[in-house]
Amino acid sequence: MERTFVLGLALTVAGLVGYGVGVSTAYPGRELTLVGIMVGLTLTAVGLGGGGS
Repeated sequence: MERTFVLGLALTVAGLVGYGVGVSTAYPGRELTLVGIMVGLTLTAVGLGGGGS
């Protein structure tokens, strides 16, 4: 698997877990989980696109 895809997938999963925890418990910076999800999904899509040489 390409590194970009794996990194995007890991960031998406971490963001979703952080969001789930943030729903039940308020903690500083929990809004950043949404940014992590968006960036993770973008990296996953770029990694799937491949376009290798």
